[in-house]
Amino acid sequence: MKTIAKYASLVKFPHTIFAMPFALMSYAFAVKLTGSFSWLTLGGVLLCLVFARNAAMSFNRIIDRHIDARNPRTASREIPAGAIPLRNAVWFCAVNCALLIVVAALINPLAGWLSPVALLVLLGYSFTKRFTWASHLVLGLALAIAPVGAWIAVTDTISLFSLILAGVVITWIGASDVLYSLQDRDFDHEQGLHSVPARFSVGWSLAISALLHAVSIAGVVLIGALFINGWLYWLGVGIFVATLIVQHILSTPSRLSRIGPTFTLINGLASICYSLFAVLEMLR
Repeated sequence: MKTIAKYASLVKFPHTIFAMPFALMSYAFAVKLTGSFSWLTLGGVLLCLVFARNAAMSFNRIIDRHIDARNPRTASREIPAGAIPLRNAVWFCAVNCALLIVVAALINPLAGWLSPVALLVLLGYSFTKRFTWASHLVLGLALAIAPVGAWIAVTDTISLFSLILAGVVITWIGASDVLYSLQDRDFDHEQGLHSVPARFSVGWSLAISALLHAVSIAGVVLIGALFINGWLYWLGVGIFVATLIVQHILSTPSRLSRIGPTFTLINGLASICYSLFAVLEMLR
């Protein structure tokens, strides 16, 4: 159990609640439109989400192990702290990459062919902080694969709905990651790492985050206008918007120390509530 807990901590498994609810929402809408529900397909989607998370985060920890060791906030992570040997982490990452490709190929041909492309994005994100402050959006893109992949799993196609939902995830996660990165603004600047807070002032970073969140809100409103219109859906939208507002209230320059402890709670609440009420609306 201790070993499992170490690897769950390595990949920050609780953060799966960011992308998984959006994937399930996309899956549910695809099933509603096609009428083709399958427990095997649903199981395949969930497995792919787990394997993708494990591969992406373990690779990130492997690539960033020296940076993490120099940062007081991250020095206690499993690889720099020696809790998980580097060799074991590499094997863990490789196995999850392979399992993702295999399970995706078993779901349908398009999912199988696109799984290496998904892995390219998932693993490639880890390098972006070394050359671009837009790395936050690449992180959002990595998580946005989830709703598109879930749609492909059911329909073997890509739709406007899944693309708009992906856009919501990209801007929502990108904006939230800008706020999260404010904790490491000085460290990133000293180490020559790229992020919005390292490139711009705190005030401008907060403004950029707010703008990206505004695009996210526009996206969920557009989905309501085009695809899912009902009071339960709009209740979910209201909760989603409220959590984003709270996140910015807690991320003022005088409260930056509160960002870390509340990050998972606030964003998990936003994802779960929005997606849950959207699915309940579909079932009405």
